Amino acid sequence: MTRDRIPRLPRRTAVCAALTAAVVVTPASVAGPASAAATAPRPVATAPRPVCVSHQSGLADKLSKDIVGALRGRSGTVAISLRDDATHTRCTLRANQRFDSASVVKVTVLSTLLWDAQRHHRALTKREKTLATAMITKSDNASTSKLWKQLKPSRVKAFLRAAGMDATVPGKNGYWGLTRITANDQERLLDLITHPNTVLTDASRSCVLTLMGKVIREQRWGTPAGAPRGVQIHVKNGWLERSTHGWRVHSIGAFTGDGHDYTLTVLTQDNRTMKAGVATIEAVARAVHRDLNPTALAETLYTPTDRPQEALPAIPKE
Repeated sequence: MTRDRIPRLPRRTAVCAALTAAVVVTPASVAGPASAAATAPRPVATAPRPVCVSHQSGLADKLSKDIVGALRGRSGTVAISLRDDATHTRCTLRANQRFDSASVVKVTVLSTLLWDAQRHHRALTKREKTLATAMITKSDNASTSKLWKQLKPSRVKAFLRAAGMDATVPGKNGYWGLTRITANDQERLLDLITHPNTVLTDASRSCVLTLMGKVIREQRWGTPAGAPRGVQIHVKNGWLERSTHGWRVHSIGAFTGDGHDYTLTVLTQDNRTMKAGVATIEAVARAVHRDLNPTALAETLYTPTDRPQEALPAIPKE
């Protein structure tokens, strides 16, 4: 499968200088049965088979089979979008289904901020850099809300149009965590961040990748699970619980350097618990990393924290 590479643009004025200051790490802050039907076990969701294509012989079938295996027996609804440039591989599963974004939307917020600064030919202010660093590296909600208020949904929508993220709908009334996203749109965003294009300058892309590469240990769970040694991990995760569809648990990741050039998005909902959602994402991630890096030694693969943390976005009372 071929992919359309976006032509490289000349470097423009940096809008986000290297953010090298130390990051302060802070912790993320029945009725009885009426009938036999009420006591029946909740059915386990059965996922359709992922659609994979690849220029590497046998890889597409292996990925599809192994992703199905990773999802077997797990409850919840899962959407996946994978793109590997090295082998020209693409996998999708429910990639156009919409989910509440939770904190993964913070990468979109940062990208909007940088894109808007580009349009006005300016660098980020000291305040904006501080807020952006806290928003991405430790998923700070207050910083996100301040940037969301500054940008307003109108600028977010303008960025989404420029980025070709046509299925994404910003959350209303300041509830950025309820932005509606799809796996395909998140992959589009990751592609813009990892490859030269006409939407984000090289300096802006470097800013996003730098911050996603500095996410604190407690929040580096999800898609990095099983990544091989030598790969540079860039990640942003999120989770959110509501009365409908239970826990939404999401992870987007880019894996670069040392010959690696692939991105992975896994969105989930209908999870009974947060831990169940994390486990599902990491099972998929390990299968993907293993298939794309078959010679990597098991003892060198990245092991995420067993005590994952994330910030819960504010949502309306239900």
